Amino acid sequence: MSKQNSVHEWTVASAKAHLSEVISRAQESPQTITRNGKASVVIVSIVEWQHKSQRQGSLASFLMQSPLAGAGLELERDDDGGRDLPL
Repeated sequence: MSKQNSVHEWTVASAKAHLSEVISRAQESPQTITRNGKASVVIVSIVEWQHKSQRQGSLASFLMQSPLAGAGLELERDDDGGRDLPL
């Protein structure tokens, strides 16, 4: 395990051997697990996960805040009704 600015990196083997410690430390800061010398996964607390994955507003509000809102785009739908398929 190495520490760099409160970022903790574990190898897979070390994380397996110290799983309780990995979980405890994840309550305070994200824990990175490496595989073959490359970062593979990050373990975070449930509080952090819920905060990061929480919906931030609606799709409508996102679109209204888009740089393209009010750009005067004119979109037209094709009148083609599709094709008839035997069912």
